[in-house]
Amino acid sequence: MSKGRRNRRALEERLGYSFADKTLLELALSHPSALTGDQAPASFSNQRLEFLGDRVLGLAVSEWLLREFPAADEGELAVRFNALVRKEACAEIAERVDLGPHLLLGPGEERAGGREKAAILADACEAVIAALYLDGGLPAATSFITAEWAHLMTAPVRLRGDPKTALQEWTQGHGRGVPVYKEIGRSGPDHAPVFEVRIEVKGLPAETGMGSSKRQAEQAAARAILMREKVWTENE
Repeated sequence: MSKGRRNRRALEERLGYSFADKTLLELALSHPSALTGDQAPASFSNQRLEFLGDRVLGLAVSEWLLREFPAADEGELAVRFNALVRKEACAEIAERVDLGPHLLLGPGEERAGGREKAAILADACEAVIAALYLDGGLPAATSFITAEWAHLMTAPVRLRGDPKTALQEWTQGHGRGVPVYKEIGRSGPDHAPVFEVRIEVKGLPAETGMGSSKRQAEQAAARAILMREKVWTENE
């Protein structure tokens, strides 16, 4: 038995799943930099699996959140969802299951420390979720997710201190796109101006905010929507 095959078996044990189609796991671990010759990245790297895995993760986490937090409103669920499916969380899980040593990388990416890069690890984690889904269906993928994300699910989740960042995470989690900010007024002397900004979010009434800089006005407007929608409190 080759060393590589032993390593794959060890990884399967760590994932808690034995693949019927071993090529799916191999593909999930194949970074585009490992391609040679005329191979097409879309077909012979983990990029397509990453696309699918992101959706599978989102579905599994959404259903899990509904069960775990029956009293949570949509806003709280969206904040929790974003914290669990973000790239940083996927990279953390990849490190927990030790995906790095198993990745197939090109020489350049190998020299550049690709096995430890958060972006590469996160993509590989999503690709592995897709491979689990394709080989064993949603139960296989969900079993892995609930086992490895359990500590993140129970961790306290708070909105980020930046209202604009928090609002964008919330609106995108609700399918409302990206907030649009418009400067609608400026008053006061040049040395102490006061800016007024209007913020528009798809499907919601607009809000305005004021501040001594355009950024401060945007922050105030974003905070106003978050508080109105009850996903931001005075002590955030």
